[in-house]
Amino acid sequence: MPQVFGSIVDDHTRCTHYHSKLDIIAIKCKCCRKYYGCYKCHVEDIGSEPEVWNIEDTDEKAILCGDCSTELTVRQYIQSNNVCPNRKCLGSFNPGCSLHYHLYFESGCVSQCRKAN
Repeated sequence: MPQVFGSIVDDHTRCTHYHSKLDIIAIKCKCCRKYYGCYKCHVEDIGSEPEVWNIEDTDEKAILCGDCSTELTVRQYIQSNNVCPNRKCLGSFNPGCSLHYHLYFESGCVSQCRKAN
């Protein structure tokens, strides 16, 4: 599994900020290309908000499933319906993470991925 930075509390990428049973993803921040448990972990470590992924980045691997270590592209994650696409895993992602999309993805990126689904 790639290294995950921040206040990580277990081997499933949960952090001190988000640690429910469903909080099993880490996001690769575009600005530093490091995986973090959440945007708060990035701010604490780097001192700034993460740079958002844009439309041209939808095929970049930027999401890490904390259950199976599968790396998802931005598009795969947005289209995942909160389930890991790895058929050997099928881990459930926290649907509440979509409330934070604006912190990681520009709105056009999210719209394009949803439309393509």
